[in-house]
Formats: sequence, structure tokens, C-alpha cells
Amino acid sequence: MKYLCLVYYDEKKLDALSKREFDALVGDALAYDDVMRQGGHYVASEALQSVQTATTIRTRDGKPSMTDGPFAETKEQLGGFILIEARDLNEAIQVASKIPPGRLGSIEVRPIKALSVIAAASRRIPMCSV
Repeated sequence: MKYLCLVYYDEKKLDALSKREFDALVGDALAYDDVMRQGGHYVASEALQSVQTATTIRTRDGKPSMTDGPFAETKEQLGGFILIEARDLNEAIQVASKIPPGRLGSIEVRPIKALSVIAAASRRIPMCSV
């Protein structure tokens, strides 16, 4: 089963790292990607640019509106993601607990909902006519 590990941290803490500390964190993260690959857990990962580069889009009554920055003001911002493969939630938590940027904030682990499976199942359910 696939799990999305959302990496949250306070960007101010990341910005406060020295170049040496930042480089070490990036090195640790890339090395852990390799560990996950070797263990068959790694699917994909990416870091995100600063929350200041975000654009939030809300569509209401068919009309989109955009605002610069994130929708919610929070202490921690979404900094990246890692998509992993794990037997179950317990294994996903074990894998996620070792993600290096989690030392600056938190890692949220969420199971992936396969929409293709849901769509296929809904096509098999007979529709009632009124």
C-alpha cells in the first residue's frame, strides 16, 4: 500500500541553519532516500519552494479566485513530500519516523486512496432510476 509522508517544518528554523547544518540535513535526507530505495519503500519525493511562492486557488460557483501565499497561517509549513510503499500503517510510521527533515518539525503519514479503484467499483454498482 502507498502512503504519503508530508514533511512539515517551520521555514524560519530551516533558514536559521548554517550552510554546514543545511548541507548535512540535505545529505542525510538523500542518504535516507537511498535506504528507502534499497528497502523497497521509496516511490518518489520532492522538496517544495518556500511557502512565500505559493498561490492558493479557490473555486466557488465556477469562478476561481487566487491569493498569494498559503491559505492558512500556521507555525509549520509543508516543505515537501515522500511517497512510500509499506505493508501497513505501522511499517509506514516506522519508515517515516526516520525522515531527517522531521527533526525540524513533523511528518504526517496518510494512506493513498486509489481513485481508479474507487471509480471502477462505482461503475459496477447499479444506479437506481427515479
